[in-house]
Amino acid sequence: MTDARYAHGGYLDANPTWHTEDSAFKTGELVALLRRRDLRPARVLDVGCGAGEVLRQLRPHLDADAELVGYDVSPQAIERARSLGGDGITFHRGDATTEAPHDFDLVLAFDVFEHVEDYFGFLRRVRALGTHKVFHIPLELTASAALRGAPLMRARQKVGHIHHFSRDTALATLEDCGYQILDATYTAGAFATARHLRTRLANVPRRGLFRFAPDLTVRLLGGFSLLVLAA
Repeated sequence: MTDARYAHGGYLDANPTWHTEDSAFKTGELVALLRRRDLRPARVLDVGCGAGEVLRQLRPHLDADAELVGYDVSPQAIERARSLGGDGITFHRGDATTEAPHDFDLVLAFDVFEHVEDYFGFLRRVRALGTHKVFHIPLELTASAALRGAPLMRARQKVGHIHHFSRDTALATLEDCGYQILDATYTAGAFATARHLRTRLANVPRRGLFRFAPDLTVRLLGGFSLLVLAA
């Protein structure tokens, strides 16, 4: 992630909340995954932690002596994370894939590698950082997005997504980088964080179709991400 927008404040200008409003939803999905797989990590690393809200909300769900560490290349993100308080969490500015230790029980990369120019190299380095890895991956490569065009360009310009994935290409990418997929579930961000009327209206057909054909709904209409546990 060498794009100057992360180092010099451009990303913060376009996204002043650093997406903290979405963190409760994402953390809830993460906690459900950890419970389902009976995982209680003692050392957690968040790669590309942003303002650190996922780690802060994860903290109460782990043992009291668990160690949580966040890294981000953006000085603005780390300044925000530290100013909001870490509750025993430490935040570092830098590239976790080259600067963090390699002994974590759980490594998080939430909505990260779609920003990274060399995402294959990034994923191979992340794999060495710990035992289990959890990725949250926006599934933006949909029929609706391809037909309309604007959603993909909006994601590129506003939030810096320079790669776009479907469920199949996301999982294939992780496998190509040496990961073993242990769990993969959809998360419905469009349902949980619908702040605009257009999204709420689009959720009506999404909800109905998803009950009967989740894969088809994701490929056609979008609004979903993929939560992946890998080793």
